[in-house]
Amino acid sequence: MLGVNNAPATTPPPQKPDVADDSHATMTVITSREQYLAAVDQIAAGHGPIAIDAERASGFRYSQRAYLIQIFRRGAGIFLFDPPAVGSFTELNAAIRHEEWVLHAASQDLACLREVGLDPTLIFDTELGARLADLPRVGLGAVVEELLGIHLAKEHSAADWSARPLPQPWLVYAALDVELLVDVRDSMATLLGSQRKTGIAAQEFAAVLARAVKPVREDAWRKMTGLHLLRSARNLAVARELWTARDDYAREIDTAPGRLVPDTSLVAAAKAMPESKRALSLLREFSGRASRTELDRWWDAVDAGRMSTELPALRGPGEAVPPPRVWADRNPVADRRLKGARAALVDISELLKIPIENLLLPEALRKLAWTAANDADLASVRLLLAASGARPWQIDATAQTIHHAFVDAVQIPAPGSVDAS
Repeated sequence: MLGVNNAPATTPPPQKPDVADDSHATMTVITSREQYLAAVDQIAAGHGPIAIDAERASGFRYSQRAYLIQIFRRGAGIFLFDPPAVGSFTELNAAIRHEEWVLHAASQDLACLREVGLDPTLIFDTELGARLADLPRVGLGAVVEELLGIHLAKEHSAADWSARPLPQPWLVYAALDVELLVDVRDSMATLLGSQRKTGIAAQEFAAVLARAVKPVREDAWRKMTGLHLLRSARNLAVARELWTARDDYAREIDTAPGRLVPDTSLVAAAKAMPESKRALSLLREFSGRASRTELDRWWDAVDAGRMSTELPALRGPGEAVPPPRVWADRNPVADRRLKGARAALVDISELLKIPIENLLLPEALRKLAWTAANDADLASVRLLLAASGARPWQIDATAQTIHHAFVDAVQIPAPGSVDAS
């Protein structure tokens, strides 16, 4: 079933069996500039959309760089590239940048593709399309089976793609990820068209493409699992220094931080507040290999936290919008606004057959319900939705309903109150 990376332009599309197996296929990886430039010419000579995917080594490496990039184009075939060996992909980008690129869950791959010079101007996201089409499952294997009737094995999705050489079964798996993607795109485009969602999908795909990368939080250490067990600012200071030491070392050796020392070990050390390097080494929870081989590094961090004059606050910087569980006491009208609007959006979601989280991001509704003035008119609601990043179709579908819910929240007495009339 797999195409080959030097297929002539006249090669007919492969026949699709009920099961995508191809266990006997042999795939090669492009590792030289000469091979890469030849592949660029072949891909440019193909026709139609560009199916593209990237494999990272999340959970194994600190970086989120691509360790394998797969491309399929009709009339050209399948190409597997080794990004660290190839280097820049600017020539390929110049050849295909203005074509439609087909990705599954594009937001996961765009950053690492852009890192090597691959930056599309038009995308079709089959995972997002599956959500908008209200398919029951949106993973690639499930979508392929739903739309094409082909079972796609996904047994290597969590592999360490930074390993070299990559085993043949992994390469076959990676090639299958893109070989069927254009067929999925065509079937999904037809499905979205039948549901009158083509314009909606186009706006959503454009939003993914334009979305800015979130900046790294200054207090990212506060995301450590189990941090709530620490009750004093001094304990938190030790946890902060341990997290920073681990992060610096993980970046230096390009290893996922959790593979060095898990969060639970760092928190246990911060809670115990050992008074010496030996005491740290004797902690039962602090016994992993990196915990021992880098003991000096961790003790220096503990000591820095113990001596620090810059103690962190017990709670991190508060969000602009507090958690909804406190709204009833702190802002009863906002609480009624949120509950009323959320219930109304559920009805719209069911009517349009679009998941409610795709109809409008929950955080956008929370921010709107908390900050809107009691006398906000429809125009104000539309402006606030636009400011939150809502797309035009989302505003058109939800603004009127949200405004009605907000008006009702102001006019209807709170539960338990006495109607003065």
